[in-house]
Amino acid sequence: MKFSTFKNETGIFIGIVNEGENRILPLVEAAGRIGGAVSLPESMLEAIALGDSFYEEARKVVDWVNENNLEEELYTPIESVTLLAPIPKPAKNIFCVGKNYAEHAIEMGSKDDIPEHVMVFTKAPTSVIGHKATILDHKEVTEQLDYEGELAVVIGKQGIGIKREDALDYVFGYTIINDVTARDLQARHKQFFIGKSLDTTCPMGPWIVHKSAIGNPNNLNIQTLVNGEVRQDSNTENFIFPVEEIISVLSQGMTLEPGDIIATGTPAGVGKGFKPPRFLKSGDSIEVSVEGIGTLSNVVQG
Repeated sequence: MKFSTFKNETGIFIGIVNEGENRILPLVEAAGRIGGAVSLPESMLEAIALGDSFYEEARKVVDWVNENNLEEELYTPIESVTLLAPIPKPAKNIFCVGKNYAEHAIEMGSKDDIPEHVMVFTKAPTSVIGHKATILDHKEVTEQLDYEGELAVVIGKQGIGIKREDALDYVFGYTIINDVTARDLQARHKQFFIGKSLDTTCPMGPWIVHKSAIGNPNNLNIQTLVNGEVRQDSNTENFIFPVEEIISVLSQGMTLEPGDIIATGTPAGVGKGFKPPRFLKSGDSIEVSVEGIGTLSNVVQG
């Protein structure tokens, strides 16, 4: 099931995207048609906090719509709404894992840069934008804007000291993040936060796919295209640290909460890795695709 946050002329709502990814079901509106039998929250963060019970209630609504042949009446064309980031305003910084593919670590330095332990930094919540939203080129502060396509994990329940073998039980679902980075700022400040947190540099979406639809998050094809050219092409089986280990490590002494977002690292092929580097410029389009989830598309503009 694909959960989205969308905006239309009347407000912001949670939606369910159909299998064809061309229509969307306003979830609360549809639940209201059942006559009060189902009660659902109106924001994605509230929904995720309900955990499995939200998923089950949402499933009841979808089944009821299908059983009563109301798809044409209640689903709306997806092009008639604006898809926001699935979690438009995260409650915390986005957790990001650095150098989680060996080939990316090498292209950014050498084999000596392959980490022995999970490497973590964060992006500010104010950097988040949705599918098809504009990435600002920020040319007044950076000349080295880069892309990084990544699988992202959305935590579904609170946990601390999570065992690796239990980690996936704490996942709500998965989405896509483009960890856009100002490389010159990253280098200048010797710490990643500023270079990773410019406004609009965390495209996320286009939706969250519930974990029940993703058999193994550590075996998904991932690809990034810039202006239609394949730049990154890998599989999450190449993670140095799999999703279970990342969750476990983050939770040692630190509480993970529903709605926390973890970007799991990017494969080789970033702009800085080319010789000469191929940084983003105004007019460039970036498409990040992850198997089983979809494609996150954005354009850079001044």
